[in-house]
Amino acid sequence: MVAVFALAACGSKETSSSNGVELAEEGSFIFAASGEFKPFSVTDADGKMTGFDIEVGEAVAKELGLEPVQKKFKFGGIVEGVKSGRFDAAVASHTITEERLQAVNFSTPYYYSGPQIFVRPDSSSESLDDLKDLEIAVSKGSTYADQAKTVTDKIIYYDSDVTALEALSRGKHDAVITDFITGKEAIGAGMEIEGRELLGRSEQAIAIGKDNEVLLKKVNEALETLRENGTLTEISKKYFGEDITVDPEKE
Repeated sequence: MVAVFALAACGSKETSSSNGVELAEEGSFIFAASGEFKPFSVTDADGKMTGFDIEVGEAVAKELGLEPVQKKFKFGGIVEGVKSGRFDAAVASHTITEERLQAVNFSTPYYYSGPQIFVRPDSSSESLDDLKDLEIAVSKGSTYADQAKTVTDKIIYYDSDVTALEALSRGKHDAVITDFITGKEAIGAGMEIEGRELLGRSEQAIAIGKDNEVLLKKVNEALETLRENGTLTEISKKYFGEDITVDPEKE
């Protein structure tokens, strides 16, 4: 494994000639997450992140024979951090989009979800059309702003989906668009919000630098192993009580 993951020459962006892979730090798999997206990644009092994304990142690192190193970073800047080589990867619930594919490559999806509208219980809004010209909150760097922009220019940005939902629950804004799993967890935690229209289906994957094809291949192999041996399912059920790692269109 040491030979396979040999670090390229210092300062070089070239991979080794023996099917090696670029790493930000030899022997380590440095992956970024926001630490502000419960239950996918949340930061404890000691500054350590835990959650579904974190355990997936750690499991991938184990399959690669590397030491997992988590890095907490604002969600809106994570893709750029991967692109620049600051992180080896992002395991941060990034939805695969054409725009992001211009900057990074993505692994095969490690879970499936979809955006949903969340409002307070007394709201009459049921669909996206009902939110025309109203105030919608979303997380910075997420894909949800694009959907909000189709009906309003009153968009409020937060550093995380959870803080946006908390603000909604306290009486701010008219709605939040976020992942339906995140909204479901927020409701379970006691926030005074309700889910309304589902706005589609999305695939979440690990982001890897464009010039790191070898790492992409090995991460995909690791994910396939984790699917086959049941590890992904086990992690999912630990956090959600169900398996969100299976493509619903193939069930």
